Amino acid sequence: MHVVSDALFTGLYPLLPLMAADLALTYAQVGLVKTVFAGSSSLFQVPAGMAAERFGEHALLALGTGTVGVGLVAMALATGFWSLLVLALLAGLGGNIQHPVATALVSRLYDGGRRGAAIGTLNFAGDIGKVLAPLLVGAATVFGGWRAGCAVLGAVGLVFAVLYFVAVPAPAEAPTAAPAVSRAAGWGITHPLPFATLTLIGVLDAAARGAALTFLPFLLQARGFDTAGISAAFALLFAAGAAGKFLCGPLSDRFGAVVTVVVTELVTALSFLAVLVVPGPWVLAVLVPLGFVLNGTSSVLYAAVAGLISVARRARGYGLYYTCSQLASAGAPVLYGLLADRAGLGPTFVVMAAVTAAIVPLTLITRAGLEPVAPN
Repeated sequence: MHVVSDALFTGLYPLLPLMAADLALTYAQVGLVKTVFAGSSSLFQVPAGMAAERFGEHALLALGTGTVGVGLVAMALATGFWSLLVLALLAGLGGNIQHPVATALVSRLYDGGRRGAAIGTLNFAGDIGKVLAPLLVGAATVFGGWRAGCAVLGAVGLVFAVLYFVAVPAPAEAPTAAPAVSRAAGWGITHPLPFATLTLIGVLDAAARGAALTFLPFLLQARGFDTAGISAAFALLFAAGAAGKFLCGPLSDRFGAVVTVVVTELVTALSFLAVLVVPGPWVLAVLVPLGFVLNGTSSVLYAAVAGLISVARRARGYGLYYTCSQLASAGAPVLYGLLADRAGLGPTFVVMAAVTAAIVPLTLITRAGLEPVAPN
């Protein structure tokens, strides 16, 4: 489901220029369509988590993916900017469900020693969808333009949602016994201070990731890379990032969340500085560890969140965490962009390195809450 979900949202990128040409959209209008599509999938993750507690995870996951699929098919029928914008808003709403609900489900089913590996695998699966989506959309647009690409993409989501609901057995729901319900009162956050600190760590980590991916192309351009070179660099960066998502979860199971986060954040900070000073093509060598830790840390943090929330309230807890981190990822490029306009790219990457390094003492402060706890 994560493969399909991320494919639905990533597949829209190659279609945007074709949409703009067909519907006479400005750059601002194209940007607004993408912002609305992605933004509406981030704002209601907490209500989605609460709904999962009431209606069950299985049906809600199918509903979310199916909603995005139907919305994309409807977008293929848009006749102008405003209809496209409204349909993008409606399509994006279904995207609020997958991340918090699926992560909560997996964290509950693997609430023992392999939780990090399980969530890391789930996190990595989304990258497969990001790779497959452009291939699927590209093939469809050859035969019918952007409308065919949008319709085929949406149909994949809709068909998968139906098959998932019908063919995949529903997992056992979260416990509802009196002790569990009592402990899960309210938000079910069993360790409030570590949870708040972990959320702050997630915000800083997501902000660094969002800003780095936005401004790294400009930095590479300033270092002498042409368009082809930048594309190759990002392919390398994303490949390393996928490996990081997959492997950092098991590493946290083996060495603990605290050690893993401290190491990955220190490597991230040092890599931000290295891309400024490493000569010429050797920058590509820095992008491998940078990509690995830049994306890999998220798998460790997602697994750690589960240990701080009661099982029966985990979906809403993940909704709160994801909302904060995704808003940080969206807002960071604006703040760092203002800094870059005033001070330049070099000092901006130095500030990013300093902010990322500040995660280390935060991690050490909350280490008691990040140690493995008994399943709730």
